[in-house]
Parts: sequence; C-alpha cells; structure tokens
Amino acid sequence: MSSSSSKGHITMKALILVGGFGTRLRPLTLSVPKPLVDFANKPMILHQIEALKAIGVTEVVLAINYQPEVMLNFLKDFEAKLGIKITCSQETEPLGTAGPLALARDKLIDDSGEPFFVLNSDVISEYPLKEMIEFHKSHGGEASIMVTKVDEPSKYGVVVMEETTGQVEKFVEKPKLFVGNKINAGIYLLNPSVLDRIELKPTSIEKEVFPNIAAEKKLYAMVLPGFWMDIGQPRDYISGLRLYLDSLKKKSSSKLASGANIVGNVIVDETAKIGEGCLIGPDVAIGPGCVVEAGVRLSRCTVMRGVRIKKHACISSSIIGWHSTVGQWARVENMTILGEDVHVCDEIYSNGGVVLPHKEIKSSILKPEIVM
Repeated sequence: MSSSSSKGHITMKALILVGGFGTRLRPLTLSVPKPLVDFANKPMILHQIEALKAIGVTEVVLAINYQPEVMLNFLKDFEAKLGIKITCSQETEPLGTAGPLALARDKLIDDSGEPFFVLNSDVISEYPLKEMIEFHKSHGGEASIMVTKVDEPSKYGVVVMEETTGQVEKFVEKPKLFVGNKINAGIYLLNPSVLDRIELKPTSIEKEVFPNIAAEKKLYAMVLPGFWMDIGQPRDYISGLRLYLDSLKKKSSSKLASGANIVGNVIVDETAKIGEGCLIGPDVAIGPGCVVEAGVRLSRCTVMRGVRIKKHACISSSIIGWHSTVGQWARVENMTILGEDVHVCDEIYSNGGVVLPHKEIKSSILKPEIVM
C-alpha cells in the first residue's frame, strides 16, 4: 500500500462518527466536545486520526451535530502537524449511525473507487487498520467490520459469523441464549457501493444497513487482535486507560514512566512536576503542567492538564479535570469526576462525587452524587 500511496495513486478517506453531546462523560464534556476530552494525555479523537494517518489515509471527515467550530478550530493545529485533511460534515438533526454516511457522501466518494473507513469516536484499541485493508481485499465482499470478544455478550448486539471465512450470518441484539461472544467493535471498512444502500434520514448502520448486506452474504468480520474499549463513560474510560497502558507496556514503549516512585504502568507528561516521596500507579496518566506535591498517592486515575495535587492527597479510580486542585490530605476515590477548574479543599473526602466545572468543594461527599 505504501508504495502506491507514495506515488499519490490511492487517496483513502475515513469518516469518524462523533455525534452528540457526550452526556455520559459530563462534567468533562461541559468544557470540550467529547472527542477532545484527553485520554492518556491526548484528545480521544487524535488516537484515531494518528492511526489513520499512519496507514495512508489522506482525509478524515468528522460527522458531528454539536459544536463543529470548537472541533475544527482545535483540529486545525493537527492538520498541519500530521499533514492530513480534516473536515466536518454537520447534521442539523440527529441521523443515527448510518444517516451521517449519506450526508457525507460527496466527501467520501471520489473517482478512485477505494473503500473508506468508518470509526466510532468513543472506541479505543490498537487499530490494526493495515490488516483490515488486507482482510477486506482478500474476501472481496462489500463491507468489513471489526469484532471483539467480550465476557458478557448479553449486554450487546452479537455478531454471528462463520469462523473460518469471517462471513457474517446475522446479528442478535442482547441475546438471552448464548449465540457467540463477538460484538461489533465500531470500526468498519466499506466499499463506496454501501452508500447506495443508505438514505439521508435517521438510520442505524448496525440494525438496518449491515443486516441487509449480511443477508446478501457480502459482509465480513475480522476479530480484533489486542484490546478494545468504548470509553464513552467514566468507568469504561478508567478501564480503557488500564488496557491502553498495558498495550504500551507490551510494545515496551518509551512513553511509560519509570522510577522508584512509579508502580505499574504510568504515563507522565514531560512538563509535569512530581514531588518527593510520592507513590504513583498503577494505571495513571498525568498531563502537561501538572504539579504533584510531596507524599501524594495516585492509582487508576487521570490527572488532566494544569492540575495541582497538594501534599499527601490520595486519589484512586477517578478523573481530575483540567486546572483543578486537590487539597492537602484530601481523599478522592470511587469514580469521582472533577470537571474543569474544581477546587477540593484540604482534608476533604470524595466518594464518587461528580462535580461540575468551577466549583469549590468545602465539605465531604460521602456517597456518589452530582454536585451542581
């Protein structure tokens, strides 16, 4: 692929389904659109755009119905840095998961006849996109989808497929009886002809479009190697960070921090400052410009850009939003999520508090609740 793309023959495109308000990740999404929420020290969507760029995608279209200006202003910087074209296709009404493809039709189709990628913006994985292109070409069908194995298939739509060829037989929504353990992973590679099957109206790609292609025996599924997580809600975001850091570890990545005060997999931005006698890890991300004072304990948490954590504070299984402060001897745990610029006073306990931006927390939060 690289040889032909370097000559400029192939222009591959991708559509990322960004969608709506990101309510499940509030209060973080009150400050930025969900795809711009940091995950492992870079905006979620950048993980995908970088993976697409790496295999030769030249243009990314974001299907969005909310704050396109914010997204585009932000991504303009990355267009230049990464050398990839990024545009928006804006819905005026929600169009489901297939309607946006019809809306972006003119951006996705050119004379090349090449297939294009479609990604769900909440999905984090190792993005084996090069392998997916090879799989797609080898089976000669109309569409390829990535599937991932899960422990509890009854919570999802299960993809029933022929094991050797990957040909998809059918989809079973939230099965009561076991039919398989593979679910749609939200990463697709589609021939342009798929767009002829989609009308410009609210439509589901999973429930309407794919079953029709499967019925014609033209839909194939590839089992995703490595990890997968939909990080669209806090608990899964924290699990996703663990899986992501674990995959960095397996690749023996130089991005992981090391040192006497680090336990397990930890990523620390080079501009962050960490004091004496801290214990950090496992599964922690510390963003740019953060200050972690002496004797702090951090585990299974994300500390975003510009946060200050004061002496002897203890944070676990939580997300600390941009420019927040956690006071001395404070204890923050059990899926506490602090929005942007939240200030937790000294010696406060937060048990699962979800705190909206620009708040000061002067009294403890003893059970999970939203602090307005």
